[in-house]
Amino acid sequence: MYAVAGRVKDEDIALVRDRTSIADVISETVTLRSAGGGNLKGLCPFHDEKTPSFNVSPARGVYFCHGCGQGGDAIKFLMDAEHLSFIESVERLAGKAGLQLRYDTDGAKPSGPRPQAGQRQRLIAAHASAVEFYRDQLGSPGARKAREFLAERGFGRDAAEKYGCGFAPDSWDALSKHLRLQGFTADELITAGLSKTARSGSLIDRFRRRLLWPIRDLSGDVIGFGARKLFDDDDGPKYLNTPESPLYKKSHVLYGIDHAKREIAKRGRAVIVEGYTDVMACHEAGEPTAVATCGTAFGIDHIGVLRRLLMDSDSFTGEIIYTFDGDAAGQKAALRAFEEDQRFVGRTFIAVSPDNMDPCDLRLARGDLAVRDMIAGREPLVDFALRHTISRFDLDTVEGRVEAMRKAAPLVAKIKDREKRPEYARKLAGDLGMDLEPVQRAVHNAARGEDAEQRAPRRHVPADSPQRLVEREALKLALQEPVLAGPMFDALGAENYADPVLAALREAIAEAGGACSATGGAVWIEKVRGSCADLAAQGLVSELAVEPLRVGGAVDPRYVQVTLARLQGAAVTTRIHDLKSKVQRLNPVTHKDQYLALAGELFSLEQQARALRDQAAGGM
Repeated sequence: MYAVAGRVKDEDIALVRDRTSIADVISETVTLRSAGGGNLKGLCPFHDEKTPSFNVSPARGVYFCHGCGQGGDAIKFLMDAEHLSFIESVERLAGKAGLQLRYDTDGAKPSGPRPQAGQRQRLIAAHASAVEFYRDQLGSPGARKAREFLAERGFGRDAAEKYGCGFAPDSWDALSKHLRLQGFTADELITAGLSKTARSGSLIDRFRRRLLWPIRDLSGDVIGFGARKLFDDDDGPKYLNTPESPLYKKSHVLYGIDHAKREIAKRGRAVIVEGYTDVMACHEAGEPTAVATCGTAFGIDHIGVLRRLLMDSDSFTGEIIYTFDGDAAGQKAALRAFEEDQRFVGRTFIAVSPDNMDPCDLRLARGDLAVRDMIAGREPLVDFALRHTISRFDLDTVEGRVEAMRKAAPLVAKIKDREKRPEYARKLAGDLGMDLEPVQRAVHNAARGEDAEQRAPRRHVPADSPQRLVEREALKLALQEPVLAGPMFDALGAENYADPVLAALREAIAEAGGACSATGGAVWIEKVRGSCADLAAQGLVSELAVEPLRVGGAVDPRYVQVTLARLQGAAVTTRIHDLKSKVQRLNPVTHKDQYLALAGELFSLEQQARALRDQAAGGM
């Protein structure tokens, strides 16, 4: 689901989808050939394959790969293929279509200030000019201290150039004057965070006498700077960052993401470090997936950025590796990371450097191989969290062991992969020197709170069963032919679907307003996807939107009626079987009233089943 409330107006996003040819967008990177029925097929850009399984439906504006499960509309394709955010993808497609976007200020409050239409391009251009200015200044006599700082940390001229390092000169307004001469207004420079107003009212530079790193977004645009103090008489903080602006939101920004994004997606892992030089050190040492936060702790929004790059899903097996110092502060940060860890589906680890050195210091002291070895020696984050938790108690006493169990059991209960919980409970019991049963009970009690809102289990339905095929066909009709199928489809609720994932998708269609409310196409399909609370159902939307219907020729009302009659008939048959089982277990003498009520309901259902069989006659 894409969160866009308070940003681009929904009707403009719908217009972008309507005016965009998904075939044209995808054809820029994928060779597409006819697959029959108006659909196109090509080799998937998201995984290696020899036989094309990547399907595009131009009529509905969606794509789906049967090999890796990736799917969506043109906006989603740009997000995955180009590693853009939702808003960046919308803006790019709007530009190609010649559409002027409007930004909603009446809806939900956005997470930060949003640039006015056209303002973003001006602020990006101002930052690009500032990068060039600062980069040129790094070679000046006054920047000797900055060059020495980099050299002392193992970075020469090539590395400085690669990462765009620069220097803010010993001047109050050198950058501001330079940018004003290029046509940027004072308001633009203040809004961008490049300049500020002095007490006298004059325009001055935000950064002065500092080493600078440009901070880029996923698309590679510079959106801010990180500045390091170099001189003892500088009474400012050690690190100073661009303030919050229409471009720069520190809770979303990851330094080095522009260098790391493709390797993160390719290798299926991301390394989280703490500083700019740590990112540089890891990349130079041969670990190009390293990124760092900018002046704030690693949090929920950063996780969202990485999940998109890692394509984090129920089947994801990639890695997120945190690097923290081994001191008390580093351990505390690691435990905070474990709390957020459950937002990732992939495996999370911690890599602690020897002698509490950060990656930059480790590379200087022991070389590139030591950095790679530190990351290779990572430990599962849950193991670290458990070990650190129980180390605070005296395990030689009964009281200490019990208290340690009480503190550690909730950590085991939080493990997202439930199949691992029993093994970690066993491990915890061994580490504590306790019997397994009380530890299992403690974990179970803690997990009851974690799992309180789980669905009641549905009976298992084989993937290739006739019933499941009918359920899929009904949902395909709702997604592909909502105008035709709407009234009949909406009359049958999720209780008619035995497959839990398909039932969740049926609920999402109702949440999206029902098939009767739709006219079809990418807007409808994305609305359904956005209403899916179940990740598996969400991933199924694109698949069913492009999968051919099981009918020869055009879809007509008769085919809809047959399909939905079969769907309802299967549900009624299941209910009949359940009622027969209940009736057989009842004594008609001692439970006369209940017996007669169930028998009457059973008779009514059998009549209904016969009528549905008559409607379904004709075959699929």
